[in-house]
Amino acid sequence: MEAITIDVVSDVVCPWCYLGKKRLDKAIEAVGDDLAVAVTFRPYQLNPDMPAEGVDHKTHLAEKLGGDEAVTRAHEMLAGLGQEAGIAFDFPAVKISPNTLDAHRLLRWAMIEGPEVQNRVALALFKAYFEEGRNVGDRTVLLDIAEACGMDRAVVTALFSAGADVDSVKEEIGMARDMGVTGVPCFIIDNKYAVMGAQSVDVLTNAFREIAALKAQERIGKN
Repeated sequence: MEAITIDVVSDVVCPWCYLGKKRLDKAIEAVGDDLAVAVTFRPYQLNPDMPAEGVDHKTHLAEKLGGDEAVTRAHEMLAGLGQEAGIAFDFPAVKISPNTLDAHRLLRWAMIEGPEVQNRVALALFKAYFEEGRNVGDRTVLLDIAEACGMDRAVVTALFSAGADVDSVKEEIGMARDMGVTGVPCFIIDNKYAVMGAQSVDVLTNAFREIAALKAQERIGKN
């Protein structure tokens, strides 16, 4: 069985990243009989200068998208796409646009415990923010998510308090920008190929199969 790696560069307050994660899951399931896929979530901040306490979500989004009507149109489109992917977007429930640095630190620590733990935490963060309206910039919320996903609450509390991995996460975000990542989600496959945006399940599965076929051909060529 051919194996590929996927680094998912994303931000937990990006609705397209949530959509992309759901579509990625379906694509991985579709190729599961033929390919072994290892996924790692990598950090990106759409709003790195967001204050630690966050800002009013409705006001922030209206300023970013160009008014309330633009926000309504975007939300209506995303709600429809989300429904197809199994996401129950509840945009009115979202009150705060948070700084996501701590959420990315949590994802980093989750990966140390294993890709399955990180996957659970990533899904829980998206769900908490977009379906439950919880503030994923609030450390109490993050600790609750960590504990619910099987992480040790006391350990995570200590890591937050010690300022662990703040610089490492910022450095990784900078590396993504240096690589040319200007929007998310971005799927980096085998550290060589980039698929930008929340592509359809078909586009993702085709990309995975084509890259796996190229790897097989390269291996045959070397032998």
